[in-house]
Amino acid sequence: MWINELFGVDKPIISMLHLDPLPGDPRYGRDGSVNRVVEHAKRDLEALQEGGVDGVIISNEFSLPYQRHMSHVTPATMSYVVGRLRDEMSVPYGVDAISDGLACIELAAACEARFVRGTFSGVYVGDGGLYDNDFSMLMRRKAELHLDDLRMLYFINPESDVSLDLRPLADVAASTIFKVHPDGLCVSANAAGSDVDSGLIRSVKERNPEVAVLVNTGCRPDTIREKLSVSDAAVVGTYFKEGGRLEDERLDNVRVDVRRVRELMGVVHELRAGR
Repeated sequence: MWINELFGVDKPIISMLHLDPLPGDPRYGRDGSVNRVVEHAKRDLEALQEGGVDGVIISNEFSLPYQRHMSHVTPATMSYVVGRLRDEMSVPYGVDAISDGLACIELAAACEARFVRGTFSGVYVGDGGLYDNDFSMLMRRKAELHLDDLRMLYFINPESDVSLDLRPLADVAASTIFKVHPDGLCVSANAAGSDVDSGLIRSVKERNPEVAVLVNTGCRPDTIREKLSVSDAAVVGTYFKEGGRLEDERLDNVRVDVRRVRELMGVVHELRAGR
């Protein structure tokens, strides 16, 4: 499967690299500094790679509340940050311009990301309102930018929002595959860090065995064996951070803890070795 070839291992672990608030974000503040965003990102990247992850997704996790149509400054800053990280990257990297599929694809073109993760299809409602995704436009833009080799990982049940498509998730996945042939399907719980029901992951994979299925939330050392038994890969974010927290008491982005990365990857290495 392509996902094993790209990352060079079976059952790859792809880590989130959460960027601090960016210019224009409410939490950026008057004392914000893009250089500080870069330095924090470098520190997290070093911890993730030293801990042994197989890939990273760079996301604007702290651009809260997320924009459905991003201000230009957000992907521009993300591209700048990725450029500053490029020389230190030793694993394949992707990007996620959260909640804006078009910005995600264009960002990938600008910074030569190998893959993207995002909400590219479906209609959802949540505390951010009602939104839909026009994948007919997105796929045409991808073609215009000649991104033939860009791998696309689709959220099919995004965190924190509810789909207005009432079909079983496995049916939604099959329909999406028929129309746009996504490279991967990300199955999530209803919040970052929460456990995904293994039966839900299994139902999507069994119905659609030809597509990579990724468990997108809730992976920890005590759950990763079970989750990888029903999926092809995992995306891990919150667990790798100090104390397993997304943010601290001041709502600041918590840094990655290399010890937690090593702990989870140690279990994964045992699994790959058949132990």
